[in-house]
Amino acid sequence: MQGHYGSWKSPITSDLIVAETISLSEASIDRNDVYWLEGRPSEGGRNVLVKHSSDGEIREITPQPYNIRTRVHEYGGGSYLVSDGIIYFVNYADQQIYRQQVDTNTPQPLTTITKLRYADLILDKNRDRLICVCEDHTDSEQEPENYLASIDLQNGTIKKLAFGADFYTSPRLSPDGNQLAWIEWNHPHMPWDESQLWRANFDKRGNLENRQCLIANIEESICEPRWSPDGYLYFSSDHTLWWNLYRYQNEPVSIYQTEAEFAYPHWIFGISTYGFINPDKIACIYTQNGRWYLALIDLKTQQLQPINLPYTNIFCLKVQEEKLVFIGSSPTQTAAIIQYDFKTQETTILKNASELTIDLKYISCPEAIAFPTDNGLTAYAWYYPPKNSDYQLGLDEKPPLLVKSHGGPTAAASVGLNLRIQYWTSRGFGYLDVNYGGSTGYGRSYRQRLDHNWGIVDVQDCINGAKYLVKQGKVDENRLAISGGSAGGYTTLAALTFHDTFKAGASYYGVSDLEILCKDTHKFESRYLDRLIGLYPAQKEIYVKRSPIHFIDRLSCPVIFFQGLEDKVVPPNQAEIMVKALRKKGLPVAYVPFVGEQHGFRRAETIKKALDGEYYFYSRIFGFSMADTIDPIEITNLT
Repeated sequence: MQGHYGSWKSPITSDLIVAETISLSEASIDRNDVYWLEGRPSEGGRNVLVKHSSDGEIREITPQPYNIRTRVHEYGGGSYLVSDGIIYFVNYADQQIYRQQVDTNTPQPLTTITKLRYADLILDKNRDRLICVCEDHTDSEQEPENYLASIDLQNGTIKKLAFGADFYTSPRLSPDGNQLAWIEWNHPHMPWDESQLWRANFDKRGNLENRQCLIANIEESICEPRWSPDGYLYFSSDHTLWWNLYRYQNEPVSIYQTEAEFAYPHWIFGISTYGFINPDKIACIYTQNGRWYLALIDLKTQQLQPINLPYTNIFCLKVQEEKLVFIGSSPTQTAAIIQYDFKTQETTILKNASELTIDLKYISCPEAIAFPTDNGLTAYAWYYPPKNSDYQLGLDEKPPLLVKSHGGPTAAASVGLNLRIQYWTSRGFGYLDVNYGGSTGYGRSYRQRLDHNWGIVDVQDCINGAKYLVKQGKVDENRLAISGGSAGGYTTLAALTFHDTFKAGASYYGVSDLEILCKDTHKFESRYLDRLIGLYPAQKEIYVKRSPIHFIDRLSCPVIFFQGLEDKVVPPNQAEIMVKALRKKGLPVAYVPFVGEQHGFRRAETIKKALDGEYYFYSRIFGFSMADTIDPIEITNLT
């Protein structure tokens, strides 16, 4: 049949997406059992621990109302630990650690101090205690204090182990339990800009002694320390401008050098990109040109052997002898918990994020594009063309384009099957997922393009990506929209305010006033803007110059705002100030606040309303009819 782009009837509905899709995170292995967290929109975004037994049984472990999620750094991660059938987890409601036997349904509190938060839990068997990152919010007038702490498993007593730095992550015990390694860093750096690798011994009382700072170089980021079975300390470093693997033997010794990234930026705790099969062999994942690969590294020969699997987005790799587990997805498969056996070379899917079976005739596969951008440079993106085989493409029109500016901004667009992207492409939109300068996965130099240039480089790359597709004849230059969340929301608002390429946009908990963000955000990101923008208040004029809120007179296209009212990272006033100004100016604007939502939407009803609401908004602005029946969104000043 024929139908105008944007108006196509699609089987990929918002109801289907929220009802049948969960998020998967924090995979782990204990004995022969595999565990992971499921984020369930249908349960208000509750995170539940699930166990896959060696006999194939899948069982939910976490009883209601517990929700496994830590708020350390606000972004969390590393929120549970399983060891010998005993679970230790952080409960979201009170941020306390609970202990639970796998075979029981009754978690017991281990900690009780209400002003402390915990993450990155590890077990110190020799001393019958946990070691973790602790974030102390006791003094509400000061920024919280972060340190490494031990927690006695008999009485819950908490003791500081390492303190004095602004931030800590990745405490890791040596195989004999006698040494501890960790990463720390200080303001104004973020961990992907500059961090330090430390190592210490334990004295007889379990305190740290003989502390050594092994690596503390300017403009060098250390990631993911891990001990080999024979007691050597491994880690990732980007001192060659790419996060590659090293072993510490009085000095860093390269394991394998290549222009690829073997690490993620430490936005969250518990990141795992490699593990030991034995003392001589590592299983690892790495990213190159925007996609992820699984591989083996022989530590004796320093040779890398890729494992040929269809997955293009891989994370959370865990290794146990001849078995490994990871979370992977591909352009035609949503995320799944996957087990790989080295001996048989077979993969087994333990759990899919979505059990939906969608005909491939509705699935748009991404095309990797490299396009020219400002200053003679090249930027990268994934382009998803409209795809719905129920419709012919013979009409004399080109499709609208939705440009996605990812969050972070130190993050990246992935290439696994994302049904929220397919929602758009199956209705006749083109979709451009931009890895603008500043994104990860392309080396430190590419990441540093954004230094002092946030609101410039990212915006220009999104604009130039859209213009590239227009020049290629793929999309309609009069129906270009841009959408983004958090930092991507700022990129969206800056693109709409300071340029006229896009005709509409959507901001999800985006930043409109950089000064407010600088003054009113959490500790982890409180100095992030020093590098992205400049020092404040010394360079206040730059903050003002790049804040869309001060230049409403230059914004001349419709915008829709989605905002969680409990957001502590980008507070609601960021959206509300902008909306008020746009209403006063007379521009079409919509504001959709969500009670109880924080930074990133987790509830099914929120995800549905936001997705459908953005689609409804564009239908009104671009003037196409919808095949779906969608509750209307109030759009002020739309005639």
